[in-house]
Amino acid sequence: MFKSILDNDLYKFTMQNAVCKLYPRALSLYNFTDRNRLHYPVNFERELRERVEAMAALAMTSDEQKFMADRCYYLDPAYLDFLKGYRYDPKEVQIEQDNGCLDIKIQGPWYRTILWEVPLLAIVSELFFELTGAEPENEDVIYSKTKNKAQKLDRMRAPFSDFGTRRRYSYNNHCLVVKSLKENGGKSFKGTSNVHLALINDLTPIGTMAHEWIMFHAAIYGYLSANRMAFEKWVEVYRGEVGIALSDTYTTDIFLKDYSVQLAKLFDGVRQDSGGPIEFAQRMLDHYRRLRIDPSSKTIVFSDSLNVETVRKIREFCEGKIRDVYGIGTCLTNDVGVKALNIVIKHLKCKLDNQAPWLNTVKLSNDTVKHMGDPEEVTICQNTLKL
Repeated sequence: MFKSILDNDLYKFTMQNAVCKLYPRALSLYNFTDRNRLHYPVNFERELRERVEAMAALAMTSDEQKFMADRCYYLDPAYLDFLKGYRYDPKEVQIEQDNGCLDIKIQGPWYRTILWEVPLLAIVSELFFELTGAEPENEDVIYSKTKNKAQKLDRMRAPFSDFGTRRRYSYNNHCLVVKSLKENGGKSFKGTSNVHLALINDLTPIGTMAHEWIMFHAAIYGYLSANRMAFEKWVEVYRGEVGIALSDTYTTDIFLKDYSVQLAKLFDGVRQDSGGPIEFAQRMLDHYRRLRIDPSSKTIVFSDSLNVETVRKIREFCEGKIRDVYGIGTCLTNDVGVKALNIVIKHLKCKLDNQAPWLNTVKLSNDTVKHMGDPEEVTICQNTLKL
C-alpha cells in the first residue's frame, strides 16, 4: 500500500523536524478512534499487522532527499540526513480487535512515532474497503468527477490543495485524483499535502502544523500558555517560514485571546478546521482590524470537511476581504461511490523524557463532538480556560 516513506502529509515532517530540534527526548502515546464505531471484518487486525510490518522496509532515496531539500528548503539539512536513515519500527504500534472494534495505540519517542498517524489511517481505510469488497467507480468516472470539481474551483478562482491522504480510498485512487487535479485545476490548484505525490507530480507540498503540536505544549506548559508557547517555539525553529497557525486546538475563543499583535504579524495566517467557516472568517477580519493589521495581507486556510459548494459560499464571503485558501480532503480522495470512514489518530499522552511522568493531552474543538482526550482531563481543561 505504501511505495515511499514520503507518502505522508508534509506537516508530519515539519513537526518531526521541530521535535528533533527542541524535544529529542520526549515520548508520546497516540490512540485510534473510529467516530462511527464501525465493526471491522474478522481478522482485520492480522491483515493490518502485516501492512504495518511492511512499513519497516521503507527508506528515503537520494532523489527524495534532493526533492525535500529543494522544495522544503526550511527543513534543517541535519534533519534530512536523519530522515534518510529513519525506518518505521512496527514495535511502536499495538493493534487489537475485540468483537469487531479496532484498537490501535502508538507509543515511543515523539521524534519517531510522529510519522505513524497519517499512513496508518490511510492503511486502515484502504484495507477496510479491500476486505469488505467495496467496489469503487471505474477510473474514467473518478477522473471525470475530479475534473469537474477542479474546473469549478478554478472558475471561481479558489486556490485549493489536496489534503486527502488519511481517508483516501486507496493509493492508486489518490494518484488518479491528484493527476486529474493537476491537469484540470488550472492556476487554482496549488499542490498537495502528500510529499510523495508532490514529488511524482512536480507539485509543491503543502502544510505546517497539526493539533498535536499545541496539545503537547499544553501538557508541558499549561492550557493558559499552550497556544502562545506552541507558536513561539514554532517561530524559534522556522523563523517566519511555514507560517500558518492552527486556530482551534482549544476553541477559537481562546485562540483569539492568545493571538497577539506580535504573533499575528509573525504568522502569514491561520487554519480553520472546525466550527462555522464564515463565522470564523468574520471573527478573524474583526480581530486583525482590532490589531490594526490589514486583513487583506493575511490568509485563512479552510480545511474542515470541504466540498465545492461550501468552498463557493466561503469564497463569496472572503473575496476582497482576506486571502482564502482551501485544503480539500475526503471529498476528493474518497468520492468513489462508497461511504468514507470517519477515523482519527490523536495524541493521548506525552512526557518530556523517561524520568518524567506521563501527562494527558486533550483537544477542545469548536465542535464539541470532536473533543479528544481523557474525560476528566477535558473537564480540567475546560475549567482552566473557563469554557
